[in-house]
This record gives sequence, structure tokens and C-alpha cells, in this order.
Amino acid sequence: MKRQDLDDLVRLRRARDRMDRDYAEPLDVPALARGALMSPGHFSRSFRAAFGETPYSYLMTRRIERAKALLRRGDLTVTEVCIAVGCTSLGSFSSRFTQLVGESPSGYRARSHDHGAAIPACMAKIHTRPVRNGEAGSAPRP
Repeated sequence: MKRQDLDDLVRLRRARDRMDRDYAEPLDVPALARGALMSPGHFSRSFRAAFGETPYSYLMTRRIERAKALLRRGDLTVTEVCIAVGCTSLGSFSSRFTQLVGESPSGYRARSHDHGAAIPACMAKIHTRPVRNGEAGSAPRP
């Protein structure tokens, strides 16, 4: 691997780490690309090549993972969860949540989640990770 490729990968990992850490902040591809010292187009292509999905898809998956945890608690409304995870449109949030999880946020919130109470957090994360690319209805769960 060339030195430039390694440098790019380091910057891409930093951008991914920023999305993991600051998922609730208003993040967009141009800002992330600037932080990685890349053009937005090059950043998006490189991110997808390195991690198998676009930066937007990765960020939304993080947001939906966090939203699922907040909805399982049951003390916040769907709108409050939407805002807490950094989404600005309830409609877009609900559509993306339904696409990834396979049910609406309100349906997910209303369902009992007691069965996961005794599962260690590291295992719960594996089983509650949203499925990407609209495969919610057909993907087998681990």
C-alpha cells in the first residue's frame, strides 16, 4: 500500500471516529471531507471503498442505533429521540428508521424490550444493529 493511501485511510478513520462521537451534531459530507483534507467527492468514494458504505449511510446507521437505545428506554417521545440523535426532520428520521429496522419508531418504542435486560451490552449491540440497504425484512439476524 502506498504512503498516500495509508495517510488517506488514517484521515478516513478519523472522520468515521468523529461520526461515532459526534453523531448528534449537524455533520455533512463537505465538512467531514474538509477535516480529512479531501474533496467531498473523493472523500465519499474513498469512504465507501474503505468501509463499504457512504458517509451518510454510516452516520444514519449510528443515529438509528442510538435512537433504538433511547426508544427502548421509553421515557422520550419519538420526536425527542429524533432531535436527540441529530436528525432535523421527523419524517426523514421515521422513514430511515423503518427502512433499517423494519418497523416504525413508534412501533419499536411501544414493543416490550425486557428480553434484552440480562444480555451484556456488547452482545446486545450485535443483535440490535440496524440492517443496511433496506434489508430489514429479509436479512437473517445473528
